[in-house]
Amino acid sequence: MLYAYRNTDRGLRQMAPQDDALDEAIWIDLYGPQPAQIARVKALGIDVPTLEDMEEIQLSSRLYREGDVDYITVVLPGMTPEGRKMSRPICFVLAPERLVTVRYHEPEPFRRFVANGGRAGVGCDTPGRVAMGLVEDIVDHLADALEEIGRRLDEISGEVFGGGRLNRINVLQRSLESAGLQGERIGKVRLSLLTMERALNYIDQFPAEKETGKDVKRLARGQARDVLSLVVHGDHLSARVSFVTDATLGLIGLEQNKAVSMLSAMVALFAPATLISSIWGMNFVWMPEIQNEFGFFLSLALMAASAGLTFLYFKWRGWL
Repeated sequence: MLYAYRNTDRGLRQMAPQDDALDEAIWIDLYGPQPAQIARVKALGIDVPTLEDMEEIQLSSRLYREGDVDYITVVLPGMTPEGRKMSRPICFVLAPERLVTVRYHEPEPFRRFVANGGRAGVGCDTPGRVAMGLVEDIVDHLADALEEIGRRLDEISGEVFGGGRLNRINVLQRSLESAGLQGERIGKVRLSLLTMERALNYIDQFPAEKETGKDVKRLARGQARDVLSLVVHGDHLSARVSFVTDATLGLIGLEQNKAVSMLSAMVALFAPATLISSIWGMNFVWMPEIQNEFGFFLSLALMAASAGLTFLYFKWRGWL
């Protein structure tokens, strides 16, 4: 799909799909582009990278310049057309006349930026400012994601250290799974922040004589400071995930040891009684107390006494 936007007094406005005048667009957004749509953009003198090119991890494949056009690729979380959440690369093609974005999934900041008509704090009167407006929304979205993860970790910590619940093992197991899920989310956000940091550092190297030079470099430096603070916050959350995970595993081990201890205590409690019943259950011609009319009750009394004394001994030693 191809979405084209022109700059107006009221912000960005989407051009009609049948409008062929792409040279009037300040931003062209290619979402899962088809060959015909790629050809329309190439007619403007802009090469469109393929998904395979964008997925290359080499710095020279993600941040490079061809003539007066800069290609900047970042990785962002989003929703695929099939409805799956995953992180995929997005390429910002920054030309003197327009911005072209190439993507194969839908990150939330793109929807929000379009819904707001590109009315970000930096404006949208130049391609560079449109790009930095998108970057601003992306950084805000990543910050919101980290805040949500932090709140979820607070809830998980409360569940782990709350104690005094029935089915404690089940609660700890769910908490461990939730902590692992939040750790996976942090990993995706940190990957996005890493690629954003590299992209912003690349923009900071723009030649000052370019239209995107001084203006965009100044805006990029401000966003770079925000990204660095988010990286530190992400490291803090990663440490929290590790702490909660280790604590949960430790508590699961304690609960399992407690269960094993209870089973061991039950076996020990009935061991003397089992011994007594085994002795009286042996089939010999002559057995002590076999002719005693109170022998059965005597054996029961001995079994109960042995179990009771064992229980008291365990309580005294603090094993129960």
